[in-house]
Amino acid sequence: MSETALQHPNPTGFAHQFEELGQQRDAGRLGMWIFLATEILFFGGMFTAYTIYRALHLAAFETGSHLLEVKFGATNTAVLICSSLTMAMAIRSAQTGKSKSTAIFYLILTMILGAAFIGVKLWFEWRHDYIEGIVPGLHWTYNGPYAAGVQMFMCFYFFMTGLHALHMVVGLGILAVLVVMAARDRFSSQYYVPLEISGLYWHFVDIVWIFLFPLLYLIGGRYSVGGH
Repeated sequence: MSETALQHPNPTGFAHQFEELGQQRDAGRLGMWIFLATEILFFGGMFTAYTIYRALHLAAFETGSHLLEVKFGATNTAVLICSSLTMAMAIRSAQTGKSKSTAIFYLILTMILGAAFIGVKLWFEWRHDYIEGIVPGLHWTYNGPYAAGVQMFMCFYFFMTGLHALHMVVGLGILAVLVVMAARDRFSSQYYVPLEISGLYWHFVDIVWIFLFPLLYLIGGRYSVGGH
């Protein structure tokens, strides 16, 4: 038994199956990294399929990409980058032993930014796509060039961004639990593992979007002269 465990036999958040908080923290981090590795494999399969079909139908994918509103994607990119900052600030506030209200403030701010992302995606972007008739299976009226290939691109777009949005919803649920834990004084400068590993998940979801944005919205030299 370590000296730390002897001095603090029941520190906040300490689980009895571990010898010390350091071991518990390392186990939590390892578990989250293993989980994120499976998520990378999962998203990696989608990215691989997207890459193959994009190479086979490049002109159609460029046409489909130009149907999307870059301003919505760019706005959501900025929102998620800011949410990563507030999540990091929440973890830092616990690490430095600041008051629980500080951690709660940053967690709630992160939740607001995450909810804003989903709101922009659902209300402004997907609603706009539905009105424009470019939602395969629900409302498809597009009859322009490369119609079949464009429909394939939009299927990838909705599947990939929809799955990402689902991960965002899960993240908001995790953040809600963290807010409750923080309100109950469950975190301290010695114990903040739940915040740390949840932050890893949140940052991972943000990084996935950083890849999705250029792959889906910025194909084909949208801003070059003549649009070609």
